[in-house]
Amino acid sequence: MARAGANVTCMSAPAAGAAPPPIRIPAGLTFAALIAGLALGAVLAGGPAAEPVLAVAQPVGTLWLRALQMTIVPLVAALLVNGVSRIVATASAGAMARRTLLSFAAVLTVGTVLAAFAMPLLLETFPIPAEAAAALAADMAGEAQPVPGLGEFFSSLIAPNIIAAAAETAMLPLVIFFVAFALALTRLSPERSAPLLNLFAGLADAMLVIIGWVLRIAPVGVFALALTVGVGSGTSAFAAVGHYILLVASLGGSVLLAGYALGAIGGRTSLPHFARAMLPAQAVALSTQSSLASLPAMLQSCRILGVRESSADFVLPLAVALFRATGPVMNLAVAIYVAALTGIELTPATLSIGVAVALVTTIGSVSLPGAISFVTAIAPIALAMGVPIEPLLLLVAVEMVPDIMRTVGNVTMDVAVTATVDRHAARGAEAATAEQ
Repeated sequence: MARAGANVTCMSAPAAGAAPPPIRIPAGLTFAALIAGLALGAVLAGGPAAEPVLAVAQPVGTLWLRALQMTIVPLVAALLVNGVSRIVATASAGAMARRTLLSFAAVLTVGTVLAAFAMPLLLETFPIPAEAAAALAADMAGEAQPVPGLGEFFSSLIAPNIIAAAAETAMLPLVIFFVAFALALTRLSPERSAPLLNLFAGLADAMLVIIGWVLRIAPVGVFALALTVGVGSGTSAFAAVGHYILLVASLGGSVLLAGYALGAIGGRTSLPHFARAMLPAQAVALSTQSSLASLPAMLQSCRILGVRESSADFVLPLAVALFRATGPVMNLAVAIYVAALTGIELTPATLSIGVAVALVTTIGSVSLPGAISFVTAIAPIALAMGVPIEPLLLLVAVEMVPDIMRTVGNVTMDVAVTATVDRHAARGAEAATAEQ
């Protein structure tokens, strides 16, 4: 995840040609707009000025929301096509590449499945403050997407008309189609597939530029949405925001702890030694909130742990490019939280859909500022689960706080997986030598 300071800058990397302009997000100002909007709304609540203020604020918030919504389907499609093609290309690079990808997949799958159980349990144990939940649900519920029954679910996996599915934002059949499309591209000759991959890379970059334009005025949109919520919920909205941050960050904390355990067990070292080795990389992650910026420090951590340079130089860059250990875990947690906030009941089937979409969409994850990745990663999950996405546009203003946990958890798990892959490769090399 990228740094969440006063202004966050991101440069996406296209497959070919010139890079798009950097995206600058006024994250600090957006957070201030959230607080100001909630506070002003609480002051105006019940007063004579509330109605005329809402007459202006509600359309502004709605327009900003729709401006972001219109980019979701094309961006997810482009990221999936390019992400799947990168995965397939990496898998063909040799045994260590395949072992690394399997390790990534195992960590992501276990973490996401556990999140599907843990987040509802946390919400049951520590429920959303009742007054805040009622007010926020009324103000930010939006329109829930219908979730089919079991039979309808299986028949809806394949869309007979992909254009109609896109128009209806039916995310699950869209995800399946574009994954299949990407796999089909990998079976074509480079001469045939390269133009299409470049097209989708360009599409992703263009959508990111549009999102950058929309997020430049995020303080205005967030202020309008927060003002609307503040009028309806008063000061109780602050309690809901704090509750949300604590619960979602705790899921990221579980990934961080799992990283320590994997690093010690898989890396065949003591827990204190692994923890000390991680301190430099975690310090950089805390200060920059960027996995990419933490890469040199992660390489140093690997050297302290005795990881072979050949392994570290291969696995860590791959992890930074393809692996977001906290991504699907915290993204699914956010979608579950929004469902609880808006009164959407999640069945086991719905949670299974959420797990599947969270895992698949993480394939297309890229190093983007938290505000961008928040919307593009969580909206497909929420839409597939039938959860309204309107609250995401308010919660994005506080993403700078959970984003710290995302980055530290990702950096720790990156080094843990690297150490585990290296130790496994070393044992295999020793066994091969002994047989000769």
